[in-house]
Amino acid sequence: MESSSELDRLLFFEQARKISEATYASNPLDADNLTRWAGALLELSQFQSVPDSQKMIQDAISKLEEALSINPKKHDALWCLGNAQTSFAFLTSKEDEARPYFEKAAQYFQQAVDEDPSNEIYLKSLEISAKAPELHQEIIKQGLGQQMLGAGPSSSTSTSSSAKTATKNKKSSDLKYDIFGWVILAVGIVAWVGFAKSQMPPSQLPPPPR
Repeated sequence: MESSSELDRLLFFEQARKISEATYASNPLDADNLTRWAGALLELSQFQSVPDSQKMIQDAISKLEEALSINPKKHDALWCLGNAQTSFAFLTSKEDEARPYFEKAAQYFQQAVDEDPSNEIYLKSLEISAKAPELHQEIIKQGLGQQMLGAGPSSSTSTSSSAKTATKNKKSSDLKYDIFGWVILAVGIVAWVGFAKSQMPPSQLPPPPR
C-alpha cells in the first residue's frame, strides 16, 4: 500500500508540474501558477537522488523568486521559498554550507508570517525553522551524513559505544523526519489545494496526496 501511495503521489505532482509548465508558456506572469509549479517540484524532489533533488529544489527556488518578482507580497510563495531553502539545507552535508540556507529560510518564513500573521502553517514553519540548524548539526555529528544526506563518511562518527550511538542516531532521524517530513507534507497539501481550485475540474480531481 505504501508503494502504491507513493506512486500515486509521484504521478499526481508530475501531472501538476506539466500543467504548470504548459500554463507558464501561455501566461508567464501568473504568480500563482509559478508558486504551484515550485510546490510540485519540491514534492518531486523527494523521489530523486541527492544531486538531482538539489537541482530540482534550485529550479523551484528560481520559480518562486520569479513569482515574487511579479508579486513581492505573495505570502504563499514566500513560505514555499522558506521550505525550499530548508529542503536544500538538509541535503547539504557541511554545516557551514547549509547555514546560509537555514538563515534564508527563517527570513522567508518571517516574511510570510508578516504578510499573513494568522496563518498557523506559517507560524509553525517559523517555529521549527529555529530548530533546523541544530538538528542538521546533530545529524552531521552523529555520522548520519552518508545515510541521510548523501555525503561521504563522517570523521566525527562515534566508535566508542555503538549501542549509544544507534540510540542517538534514531532520535536524530526521528526528529529530522518529524520536521522535514512535516514541511514537505505541508507543501504537498498547499500545492494540491492550489491545483484543485484552479487547474482541474472537480469531477476529475485525484484524492489529495498522503
